[in-house]
Amino acid sequence: MASFASDNTAPVHPKVMQALIDANSDNMSAYGNDPVTEKLQETVRMTFGAPQARLFPVFNGSACNGLALARMIRPYESILAHRQSHINNDECGLPEFFTGGRIIGLEGDHARLTVASIGDLIERTLEHAPHTSRPKVISLTQSTELGTVYSLDDLKALSGFAKSHGLYIHMDGARLANAVASLGCTPAEVVAGVDILSFGGTKNGAMLAEAAIIFNPELVTDFAYIHKRAGQLPSKARYVSAQLQALLENDLWLDLGRHANAMAKVLCDGLIDRPGVGLLHPVEANELFVTLPKVTADRLFARGHRFYNWPNEGPDAYRLVTSFATTEDDVKAFLEDC
Repeated sequence: MASFASDNTAPVHPKVMQALIDANSDNMSAYGNDPVTEKLQETVRMTFGAPQARLFPVFNGSACNGLALARMIRPYESILAHRQSHINNDECGLPEFFTGGRIIGLEGDHARLTVASIGDLIERTLEHAPHTSRPKVISLTQSTELGTVYSLDDLKALSGFAKSHGLYIHMDGARLANAVASLGCTPAEVVAGVDILSFGGTKNGAMLAEAAIIFNPELVTDFAYIHKRAGQLPSKARYVSAQLQALLENDLWLDLGRHANAMAKVLCDGLIDRPGVGLLHPVEANELFVTLPKVTADRLFARGHRFYNWPNEGPDAYRLVTSFATTEDDVKAFLEDC
């Protein structure tokens, strides 16, 4: 039975698995000094149109976020993020542990921050200095935890505000492929103004591969020490890099993101007109948040379908997530049992 519980439940894409086998062919230098990682560095620069970008491979997204944020703030500073962001709700305090600073959760429709909400917070904070943590980073999740996407205009406004107020921009890109596919833009456009990107692979066909991609050259200094101290410097980095290289080659990552998004739309279209079903947020990537009658949800669970109740959105709210591995038959089977 297919799973709509999470894109983390999907298997590894065959091309990624083959890349791991290919990387296993010989002895190679350790700690990222191997030809696979060196090739990935160049691929990343080409993909994002950023010749000065520097990539650091890591094992998981939470650590990637923590490392990125640790490079950008001091312990008396703060990170501005949406209240429903992954770093605020789902990382067990890891960013605070790595940084010594704090996260301030802000409101915003459909899990998106706005210049207005950030501006109000900064004004209040500065008026109370030095008694409150000084804001230093805006962290944006793209696509968001509620399956929505920041538009290019949104990103431009937030980036411009950040630069004019001396703030860094961090982007949690665990589902960046879904966002780029949704926007129909280039990868370079979606990261314009971003200082450090947490680039996700695991939710999009990788086995366990993420990367901190630093676009701001000033932040490269000393990052290698943070990377090592956090236990995220792979000695056999080629096995992490090979996964990301396979995804980026020939834009496979975007093809996989497009497919996941398309399956989410098919699922949404099949659900939305059914009695008792309500859509809680726009479906702009690969996540749906819907209300379902309890009898319907119970029937689906009883027939083996996997998805989550999402009480933060209400007692009858559920999250459904598609992935690159979701098929039309998977969606059809779910809808037939609904």
